[in-house]
Amino acid sequence: MSAATAAQPALSTPAASMNAALGPGGLTTQQRVLAFATMCVGMFIALLDIQIVSASLADIGGGLSAGTDETAWVQTSYLIAEIIVIPLSGWLARVMSTRWLFSASAVGFTAASLLCGLAWDINSMIAFRALQGFLGGSMIPMVFTSAFFYFQGNQRVLAAATVGALASLAPTMGPTIGGWITSNYSWHWLFFINLAPGAFVAIVVPMMVKIDKPDLSLLRGADYPGMVLLAVSLGCLEYALEEGPRYGWMGDDVIRATAWLSIITGIAFIWRSLTYAHPVVDLRALKKINFALGCFFSFVTGIGLFATIYLTPVFLARVRGFSALDIGLAIFSTGIFQIMAIPFYMMLARRVDLRWLMMFGLACFTLSMWQFTPITHDWGWHELLLPQALRGFSQQFAVAPVVTLTLGSIPPERLKLASGLFNLMRNLGGAIGIAVCGTILNDRTNLHFLRLAEHLNAGNEAMQDMLRNGAANLLAAGIDVGANSAGALRNLARLTLREAQTQAVADAFFVIMLCLLVATVMVPLMRKVDAPKAPPPDAH
Repeated sequence: MSAATAAQPALSTPAASMNAALGPGGLTTQQRVLAFATMCVGMFIALLDIQIVSASLADIGGGLSAGTDETAWVQTSYLIAEIIVIPLSGWLARVMSTRWLFSASAVGFTAASLLCGLAWDINSMIAFRALQGFLGGSMIPMVFTSAFFYFQGNQRVLAAATVGALASLAPTMGPTIGGWITSNYSWHWLFFINLAPGAFVAIVVPMMVKIDKPDLSLLRGADYPGMVLLAVSLGCLEYALEEGPRYGWMGDDVIRATAWLSIITGIAFIWRSLTYAHPVVDLRALKKINFALGCFFSFVTGIGLFATIYLTPVFLARVRGFSALDIGLAIFSTGIFQIMAIPFYMMLARRVDLRWLMMFGLACFTLSMWQFTPITHDWGWHELLLPQALRGFSQQFAVAPVVTLTLGSIPPERLKLASGLFNLMRNLGGAIGIAVCGTILNDRTNLHFLRLAEHLNAGNEAMQDMLRNGAANLLAAGIDVGANSAGALRNLARLTLREAQTQAVADAFFVIMLCLLVATVMVPLMRKVDAPKAPPPDAH
């Protein structure tokens, strides 16, 4: 018996060695990388579709015979649906498992993309876009939690950097990719390009991703009232933010009603989440200083990311009259420089405290916004190159460390629910940032126009010379004397409006700069996070 006992360790050594070679989920390193990369593809296309239509809304509206106000809902409906489902994804992943929820999201997102490309009128397009955002939104937070499940140590830093890069790169590249596709093919292909990667994700994820198991027992006693309160609050908030600048905020009955409904249901949701035993969103995680600050930084970087993506195409379209392709090419440098920043970030992340890397990134992001403030009406890709290059480089350092510092402090068993809240804050920051910038553009354009008009009087010799020259040019073109003076005045009004719009864009960039500056000085409040031990297989 002693001989048999002595032989047992030798017999079990190959199995033990094999188990040691396998990481979380029972996968080798190569398999984990493939599984994670496949999930990243799903997250990328879901984030890309937020902004891929932004430079092509005029083409979509023309193809569907829709007005500007109706066409704006092509983007708004997607954002509303996505912002509702993101915080719910943690609970859904526990019920269905990460594997099957991600697969179902990929299948649904791909099918909805096909329907968007086949839309026959603006109403069908808006409905299919809402479906696309709702079905695809769950893929985003699941990638964040999977990065912490699959990888440890330096691998975790690389995975978090990859997720952070994709989270900021996808919406940044959206207008560029969308503009190129619309100019070279048609707006239908903005959605058809999702079919191949969506099918790939839907096929590979069920085979490779084995993180956790479904727990259908969670359907009993789930916080369904909390889900309804959350959906109503976020949906009404997103609607009010998107439509508020267009309709004068509280001066409009519908905006006022949705704003109050969002506030009331939001307060009720917070009370419900803090008192219910198993809330759908883990607000208790905000007790951790790093998580609370991380959500704040996610919110502010969301403002920086999405508001700048909104402002630059608006300036190039309204002031410069650029086409969708020209807009895409003009802002292309941001994505390129962010990609170039990744190896520098990875090299420094192994040697430097992530808090100081984040502070450096936010400081550079702030500086890039300051470089936008001297903007003039003749800025094109050449003048935009330096501020956009700095913005792209800084985004990598500003976003990636937040992921590790925030989610790295959360216990594995609470990571799913906390990740939904963390990702919600980024999108919410983007929605609020865009709404505030839209209001600034409307109000400050009017203010600057009136201030400029005050100086355009009979005593302004430069204006009188310009009017005389303009009238003479119109007369030389064969326009009668009565019409040429009116034409010169119309040209003057257009020039004044152009300058007022340009100054309003500069004001919006200045406000974004102030937000980022506040975030920069708050970075030292974050605590250093040590990499936690590997979570148990069933914790995720």
